[in-house]
Amino acid sequence: ARGGATEIKADQVKPSLAGVSEQDREKKKKNPAALSQAVRTLILQQLLFKEALAAGWDKTPEVAEQIERLKQGVVAESYLQSVAKIPDGFPSEQDVKSLYEARREDMKVPKQIQLAQIYVAVPQDADKAAQDKAKAKVDEVAKAAKSGDFAAVAREKSDERESATRGGAVGWLAEAQIQPEIRTKVASLPKGAMCDPIRLADGWYVVKVLDAKDPHIATFDEVKDQLVRLLRNERARANREAYMSKLQQQNPVVLDELA
Repeated sequence: ARGGATEIKADQVKPSLAGVSEQDREKKKKNPAALSQAVRTLILQQLLFKEALAAGWDKTPEVAEQIERLKQGVVAESYLQSVAKIPDGFPSEQDVKSLYEARREDMKVPKQIQLAQIYVAVPQDADKAAQDKAKAKVDEVAKAAKSGDFAAVAREKSDERESATRGGAVGWLAEAQIQPEIRTKVASLPKGAMCDPIRLADGWYVVKVLDAKDPHIATFDEVKDQLVRLLRNERARANREAYMSKLQQQNPVVLDELA
């Protein structure tokens, strides 16, 4: 992207996306227009920053004070992370297995269903002509998917392009993650079955059950990475607290309570 003499490339956009919530990041992945707007905003911020520097705005007392506070916070936090860092080999395999056995009963996995979809977009407030056109299309694709190759129909006809590129595959979802109107239709379907078209606020959905897993206790391999992250986070937090406690012992803090 380019604005005047200012240019940004993909490797400059990625850090800004890493700073937003996972939900917002997923929205931008699915919506090219939202991603484009984020890039426009980023380049405008850079243009504004250059203009502010040219005006010497970073030298004004109020801004300089804010910059110094931010600098102190960033440097101190980065340093604390370095001194609280834990070894790459932690935790051991035995540590992880011990945690798994201690919390095994808390690791119940609800029923999961692997779904594929064909989506026909039509807003709830669309006019009758648009509604009729969408209904005709969804009836056509449902019939084609039922008698032929669901994945091929999804790739060609679905209006949700991300899942369409995967033959309509949405992935594994816990029952609670599935919209209620769809959940009631697919919960009892056997593997390989397809439901009749379902009307939601944003359009029509034709949904197929690719596979299902009954509720079960997660195996060690299923949760090992999660448990490793948990133990590492707990140790890092303990290291941080220990370091800050030592720092306070070495430098007792005295407050002027009256002030």
